[in-house]
Amino acid sequence: MVFKPRDKRSLLQIVTDGIYPKGGWTRAFHYVRHRLRRLPGTPEFIARGIWAGVFTCFSPLYGLHFLIAALIARIINGNLLAALLSTFFGNPLTYVPIGVASLKTGHFLLGTEFEEGDKQSLASKFANAGADLWYNLIALFSEDQKMDWHGLSVFYDEVFFPYLVGSVLPGIITATVCYYLSVPVIRAYQKRRTAKFRKKVAAAKAKAQEFVASH
Repeated sequence: MVFKPRDKRSLLQIVTDGIYPKGGWTRAFHYVRHRLRRLPGTPEFIARGIWAGVFTCFSPLYGLHFLIAALIARIINGNLLAALLSTFFGNPLTYVPIGVASLKTGHFLLGTEFEEGDKQSLASKFANAGADLWYNLIALFSEDQKMDWHGLSVFYDEVFFPYLVGSVLPGIITATVCYYLSVPVIRAYQKRRTAKFRKKVAAAKAKAQEFVASH
């Protein structure tokens, strides 16, 4: 195939690029910003897409971020591509503060406690939940093993559910701030780009008139 990439990326390369893209996160940030500015539509239309993408980054449903952002953008009539690009707001540099803010807010709203320094306990809850999934998957095909959902239940009650509940408020606040910051920036960029285009058209017309006059 003519358009098939010559070097197929391995699974490890795909995961590595997702954690740290080629050129670094600074280059990725500038690329996303450039693409967002050049999207068609009104500044408000594009900014609503940005709102959807940024809000989605606070959701603990990590594997579904693109789908969730697209659905929210559709509901609020935002730019779909802006929503998908804005999910890059969530990355290894921001997921830690996002997670801490969401967990703290969730435990506060639910009346429970979040031990910020209890990193080992939090890591063990993730590990136990993963072990439960693997163990119970094997138990499906074994008559000797019985399913045990205790680790996953603890993870749901103490991590996932508080995260899910607490992600809404900081997600709305952060997404709204990004919306109001994006609108004037996008509007200014569109005006500048339109002015440059009109200047080029005027220059082309002037050259055409000079050519006609000289002949």
